[in-house]
Amino acid sequence: YGVAPEGASQRIFNMFDAIPLPMLGGLAAVAVLAGFVDSIAGGGGLLCVPALLAAGLSPAQTLATNKLQGSFGTFSASLKFVRAGQVDLRRFVPAIATTFLGAAAGSLVVQVIDPSFLKEILPFLLLTIALYVLVSPQLGDRDQHQRLSLGAFSLTLAPLLGFYDGFFGPGMGSLLAVALVTLLGQSLTKATAHSKVLNFTSNATSVGFFLLGGQIVWTIGLTMAVGQFIGARLGSQLVLSKGAKIIKPCLVMACLAITTKIVLADPTNPLHRAIVSLWPN
Repeated sequence: YGVAPEGASQRIFNMFDAIPLPMLGGLAAVAVLAGFVDSIAGGGGLLCVPALLAAGLSPAQTLATNKLQGSFGTFSASLKFVRAGQVDLRRFVPAIATTFLGAAAGSLVVQVIDPSFLKEILPFLLLTIALYVLVSPQLGDRDQHQRLSLGAFSLTLAPLLGFYDGFFGPGMGSLLAVALVTLLGQSLTKATAHSKVLNFTSNATSVGFFLLGGQIVWTIGLTMAVGQFIGARLGSQLVLSKGAKIIKPCLVMACLAITTKIVLADPTNPLHRAIVSLWPN
């Protein structure tokens, strides 16, 4: 995610630069699609990050601006799910609180430690999730056996995943949804709904730390935020009407797309080297 596409006109934007309207329109359209995809299964950053880099933002500006507009998308989806009665906010207050603490810690640590080592681990984890979703018949619209109490989840997985999102981030929506299904026994629809609330918490926390660094390009970020909000609204409505029928294939595709993006962009990744060895030409 840290390298601009070849030929991109890389430059440093000021926070409130006047951005050409065609560029803003194109980025807003990308954000609508990203918000739609992200509200269902995650992976919206796969669309927004390359678009922001191609528009000329620096890597730091790209990550900061993407977190800003992404937080509007997760807020939009969360609001829709809460109003539809799919989220139990009172019960999840401890998980929300520890996700916040984890994301805050991750946002601080990423400023002193290079997170690139996670690129070698994440593809294997996401491929495992995709395979699990494909072959697991119990992933549906009915609640399943709960393996972990909400209190234990709040003290372990919630801060850990919050830390991951503040520190690195790709695949957060998929990781959260599968964790909520397999550990808390939620249906896919409820897990998707609660994952957006926790994802919004970690996104908003990261935005706060990026604010301190002055890396957000507000003109672009707020324009894309409107698109992300609209797309997330549409995507969450589709989740409520279609449930597991739409979530399962999108979850698999999001995991595979993020894995492909990471592997192809990193020649040092073991999967990248394995692919090259099979097709050296």
